[in-house]
Amino acid sequence: MSEYDKPRLGATSQKVILLLLAGISLGLSNSPRGQWRILKSLSKEWKRINRQELYRSIRRLYESKLVDCREHRNGSISMVLNESGRRTALHYKLDEMCIPKPTKWDYKWRVVLFDVPEKKKKLREALREHLKQLGFIKLQKSVFVHPYECQSEIDFIIEFYNGRRFVRFMETVYIDNEIDIKRKFDLL
Repeated sequence: MSEYDKPRLGATSQKVILLLLAGISLGLSNSPRGQWRILKSLSKEWKRINRQELYRSIRRLYESKLVDCREHRNGSISMVLNESGRRTALHYKLDEMCIPKPTKWDYKWRVVLFDVPEKKKKLREALREHLKQLGFIKLQKSVFVHPYECQSEIDFIIEFYNGRRFVRFMETVYIDNEIDIKRKFDLL
């Protein structure tokens, strides 16, 4: 779907899509801290939605084919993001994504490595750009480092660009030039 083919969504529709995506993220998150962060943001956003606007947005989302509705035997209906809706949600989430700074550093480095073939050069450039926007520091051409918990953010980026097979994420407690890196992140 090109940028011009994407349906134009209002603020409430965008929130609904992000809330549905957050439910998916919650199910995929292994970290209790990450799950708590997701639940906390879900609750805040849900309370901010005007109910009448919510019903109109749900109808528009269904008509725009970003969600699928499933009717259950008990009469309830479930809304599920389809592939197009998930990509749209990830697009909106990428625009506002940031890595929260904890009150205390856990002395772990988060390292993202990627080896993207030349024929997928745009993916490689997009990964670099997003990592820089998130505050990562470049160690080498395709190796970036950050001091704070960010696995779910990296997973969003990887899923959005369908680049899972090219990207590796790891945590480490030691990097040989970490004094320079600590200085760049104001951790000294």
